[in-house]
Amino acid sequence: MKILTQKKNIRILELPDISEKLPSGTYDMKKVAGGLLVQDINNQLINMDDIKVVTNKRPTEQEMKDLLFAWKVVKHTKSNGIALAKNMQSIGIGPGQTNRITALELAIKYGGEKVKGSVMASDAFFPFSDCVEAAAASGITAIIQPGGSIRDQESIDACNKYGIAMIFTGIRHFKH
Repeated sequence: MKILTQKKNIRILELPDISEKLPSGTYDMKKVAGGLLVQDINNQLINMDDIKVVTNKRPTEQEMKDLLFAWKVVKHTKSNGIALAKNMQSIGIGPGQTNRITALELAIKYGGEKVKGSVMASDAFFPFSDCVEAAAASGITAIIQPGGSIRDQESIDACNKYGIAMIFTGIRHFKH
């Protein structure tokens, strides 16, 4: 607040309990050509009791912090999104692509040399192991994703092969 008040021409709003969860049945609506897209509002938070480590390797304490941070970033990224993080910083983001591998390739490109040792969050599951293989080639050490693909085992096996930790949240984020 001290830093913000030093800025010229800035407006600061105080909102009452902005963190209050919206009631069930609250919808997000977007205009689209010829109609309206109606979907449940994306206000679901991760419950640490519901996350599931699905690989042989468990994330380290730092990786877990970075995974949870990346999960928050990807939640606010256009779907099919990928977010990379390291040391509680966003390293690269691949937003709104038609497939997950292209989103990951963009995130890796944007992250450059900082990608090595980072973690990855995906707003939806991996239908193929190609993302895990690209992650391994770039030095990504842990992945958080919803899980739920009929081909989950393929991605889990690839993570085990490359020594990457993977966590399932059971939560899919879609931002359209």
